[in-house]
Amino acid sequence: MQTVVTSHAKPELSDWVGGSGRAGGAREVEYMPARKADPDGESKVAAVAAAFDRGEAPEAALLRSAARYLLLELERAAPGRSVEIRVVPVAAVQAIAGPRHTRGTPPNVVETDPATWFRLATGRLGWAEAVSGGAVRASGARSDLSAYLPLHRVVPTGSTEEID
Repeated sequence: MQTVVTSHAKPELSDWVGGSGRAGGAREVEYMPARKADPDGESKVAAVAAAFDRGEAPEAALLRSAARYLLLELERAAPGRSVEIRVVPVAAVQAIAGPRHTRGTPPNVVETDPATWFRLATGRLGWAEAVSGGAVRASGARSDLSAYLPLHRVVPTGSTEEID
């Protein structure tokens, strides 16, 4: 965490002169550092895929980590700030080139759960099927992610198929 001093009160000159350098009403605020990709992300994606292949529900923490990793992969693969993709309660990113929003709710939003996002990002579920089935809520002209998915292709466990 990084500590930054901020103030909601309008500082007066007397607050700065001869003082500690903090304006009246100043407080310390912690900001999260920039996100970094999980170095174990690939193995977590493979573990979640193996669980789904066995017909089992993956461990919740593992699914969240794999979904977060895949969400950050989208952010890297399609840089921009015109669409906000929310995988609730895991994370949210802004991606896709185009006009960016600066305040309030963005005009282009995609929202889903971790399991659906995992299936979309790995090619186990199609975009149109997820939207029509209600597993994904997408609003805005730029919210169709079908051109960017799948991000990561996982070959089913026991398959002889090769990964591109």
